Amino acid sequence: MTAPVICLFSQDLRLDDHPALCAAVASGHPVIPLYVLDESTDWAPGGAGRWWLHHSLVALASTLAAKGSRLILRQGDHAATIAAFAREVGASAIYFSRRYEPRAALAQEQLKNALIADGITCHRFGGTLLFEPESVFTGAGGPFKVFTPFYRACLAGPPPPAPIPAPDRIPAPGTWPASDAVEGWRLKPSKPDWSGGLRSAWRPGEKAAGERLADFLAGGAAEYPQQRDRPDRDGTSRLSPHLHFGEISPRRIWQMANFAADAGGRAGIDGFLRQLAWREFCHHLLHHFPQIDRAPFRPEFASFPWRDDPQALALWQKGRTGYPIVDAGMRQLWQTGWMHNRVRMIAASFLVKDMLIPWQRGAEWFWDTLVDADLANNAAGWQWVAGSGADAAPYFRIFNPVLQGGRFDPDGAYIRQWLPELAALPADTIHAPWQADDATLAAAKVRLGETYPHPMVDHGKARDRALAALKTIKKGEG
Repeated sequence: MTAPVICLFSQDLRLDDHPALCAAVASGHPVIPLYVLDESTDWAPGGAGRWWLHHSLVALASTLAAKGSRLILRQGDHAATIAAFAREVGASAIYFSRRYEPRAALAQEQLKNALIADGITCHRFGGTLLFEPESVFTGAGGPFKVFTPFYRACLAGPPPPAPIPAPDRIPAPGTWPASDAVEGWRLKPSKPDWSGGLRSAWRPGEKAAGERLADFLAGGAAEYPQQRDRPDRDGTSRLSPHLHFGEISPRRIWQMANFAADAGGRAGIDGFLRQLAWREFCHHLLHHFPQIDRAPFRPEFASFPWRDDPQALALWQKGRTGYPIVDAGMRQLWQTGWMHNRVRMIAASFLVKDMLIPWQRGAEWFWDTLVDADLANNAAGWQWVAGSGADAAPYFRIFNPVLQGGRFDPDGAYIRQWLPELAALPADTIHAPWQADDATLAAAKVRLGETYPHPMVDHGKARDRALAALKTIKKGEG
């Protein structure tokens, strides 16, 4: 009997545009699809990510079954578990998609060494990024540290490889090895209210990802640049969790978006593609500078005088800061596992600048509560806000939560959706309830300090404090 080969799935939970899977099928050998859950590593999936992973694996198993195959599940140390499985099934080769996060890349290298020792061939493929990190460099031959020239270089070079269709059938082995049951992994949250909120907001899986892209390109993509900063409107693609788990490839998105642009005008689509390229930039940064998930890219920020204030951090996490646009975002995050990107920036700025709490604490909370928690995007995004990153907003650019709320949620619709206790306030005071007169508060049944908190800090004073802290690291006094 022909020895089987293994197709290892990780953050590529799809069949479409899956070079490793297509190569495994083309080998002419029976193919065993395998997913290994290793929760012993840093940055294992957080609570919301575990929920998504459960449902994505269920969806992938169903899609594989329709192709005459199965998804085998195992749990344990990445390299050791896969190597043992390869020996168990007598595999002659293993096919997998490249991972770029530092620890995942190291685990793949360890796996390769273990399999070579057993005489098993390893085949690694791209496909989870548009461009390999080794293919985009500055004129001096180094990695880009600023997004705009990075994006220009991407556009000036060869286009991303064309996506490849899913195989029609996947040849099965004569007998199937044993598999864990995904329910036994207990990935779904134990709190039914939280799980219910995620379930009502999202539908994981490759099919849902394709439908979401099609709906976006047929609807909101044309006005994306005008709508993407409005949390009160459905103006974004919401493809980020599907991208993180690899339920759709960036190459397929790039192709379909360009088809849509050619058919109906480029303005909106180009703005959307620019955001897809930002994701790419973040992954290239993490590949070239693997410390940025924990440490500031700009070394002077290592001495920044951050505050250790667990009580204040908890108020931010619960959406009880007293600043409505921040609290609405944090409530949306907790209930749905997602937050609008503009509000992410406002909430992050409030934590690191108004509260002087380290960006790492915010990144950890987002990692646990976001369904689209992505190591590269999470680290780069938080460092951008903190001013410590490669392509960073200057630290002295401090978002005013009241002005930001009024600008991007002018009628207060987003606030009313996520903070029902403020729903009856008029638009001119809903972003700063403490500025409303007693009659307005009474009419809206708002009792500051009871139904809704007073602001935990004075933004003007907090801004001055943040700028003073910045001066200490500039002088080397932090």
